This record gives sequence, C-alpha cells and structure tokens, in this order.
Amino acid sequence: MPEMPEVEAVCRRIRPEVAGSIIRRARLLRPGTAAGPGAREMEAWLEGRRIGRVLRRGKNILLYLAGRPEPWRALHVHLRMTGNLEMAPDARMHAAAARMILEFDGRRALVFHDPRALGRVRLMTADQVRELSAAIGPEPLSPAFTAGRMTEAARRCRKAVKLFLLDQTRIAGIGNIYAAEILFAAGIHPGRRANRLSAARMEALHGAIRRTMAEAVRTAGAEYGEPGRWGEAEFALRVYGREGEPCGRCGARVKRVRQGGRSTYYCPGCQR
Repeated sequence: MPEMPEVEAVCRRIRPEVAGSIIRRARLLRPGTAAGPGAREMEAWLEGRRIGRVLRRGKNILLYLAGRPEPWRALHVHLRMTGNLEMAPDARMHAAAARMILEFDGRRALVFHDPRALGRVRLMTADQVRELSAAIGPEPLSPAFTAGRMTEAARRCRKAVKLFLLDQTRIAGIGNIYAAEILFAAGIHPGRRANRLSAARMEALHGAIRRTMAEAVRTAGAEYGEPGRWGEAEFALRVYGREGEPCGRCGARVKRVRQGGRSTYYCPGCQR
C-alpha cells in the first residue's frame, strides 16, 4: 500500500500539471469507485470546476475545487492498495485499470487507475475536510510532531509499539513497511508496549521516525512510479520482507511475526 512518502510523491508529480486546470469532462468508469455522492452526480458536478491546490494529509489526497464553493469543497482520493494518479497526454489513452478520468483542455487528463479497484474518490464539503484532518495525527515531518507530543500519545496507548505507529489518529502516514524500518532504526522490538517505553527509547523512536520518513520522502519523490514499481536506487529495506536473511548490522536472521493481521519483520539481535 502507498504510504505517506509515496502519496506525497504522487501529489508532487501531478501538482504542476493539474493546479489551475479546468475539468472539461469527468468520467467514473467504475461507479463503485465513487464513495459519495453517486458516480453520475459526481461527474456532473466536477465538469467546469477549476482545480486549485493539491494537498496531502496523511495518506489522503485532496484536490481543492474552485468555482461554486457549495456544497462541495474538494475531491478526496484514497489510493488504498494499488491506486495511482497519473497524467495522460490524451484522455483516450489510458490503461484498462482506469477508474476515473478528469479531462482538461487539449485532451490532457488526470487518470486514477487501480487494478484491484479498492481505491475510492469522493466529494467533500469544507466541514468534512476539516473533520478528516482533525481525525488524523500530526505529520511526522512537521514542526507539530515533537518528541513530547509523540511521548504523550504513546503514554495513552497500551498496544504494541508497532501498532501504535500504524494508528493514523496518533501519527499520520506511517504504514506497515516504514513502521518496521523505523523500529529497526530505533533498536526497539515491535512487541514492546508503547506506554512502557523508557524516555531514552521514546527519544530514539522519535528520531528514527523523522530520519526514516525524511529519507523515504526523498527517495519516493525521485523514484516512485506506482504501487510495486520503483527505480533502481529505491529506499533501502533493512528488515521488511527479508525473513530468514542475515541482518546487515549484527548478522542475526530477520524474523517475521503477525501483529494486527499484518506481517512484522524485525531483527532479534538488534531490536530489544
């Protein structure tokens, strides 16, 4: 699943292409992709609207819409497992997995394609946008994400620290892959309870989150293409997906366990 760095890469890629563009035609090729309102109503309302800002909040993409402000303020896109947004030079040229097409002048188009059809798009009011943002924790690279704020949130969480990192209401945008890499960088076992971490471990965790996510954003911006497709110099995965392989730091074999229905990878030698 695209996590915060990959979603940020998508936003940076499409932003200069779509900001300021007027939607001449909107097509929902799979009606079930529209989470609200219905596909035909969404198509009708989008046509003629100008796209303003393109913002990301956690793993959510928001295309703000100019023109009549009521009732809808933004088009919300959630990529889920295999979704992606890409520009097409001609709206007639799109893959079979295209679910939504927003056509601009000159037939240019923004295409939402999603092979597994799990992603969703919906129109949101200004209040809904505010509610969405308020329900998500601080961005891990923002000034608001301080060690103190993270520690306060962790002290209220009795779950394993790996599950704490995945909780979008506490920290925005961290998914399964980066949670494993963050905990490896911090030297913390994924099964430790979040509210039992020492002050020193809290500081180590906060620093690992900042460093890991900054590096992930840097590499994703340069190399991310779509779910499952990266450039040659992708983000270096030290434990994720490497069950049974020797740890590059201590040589112990990387292990895999199940937590919250997801696979967790860790080094039993480095992570205590």
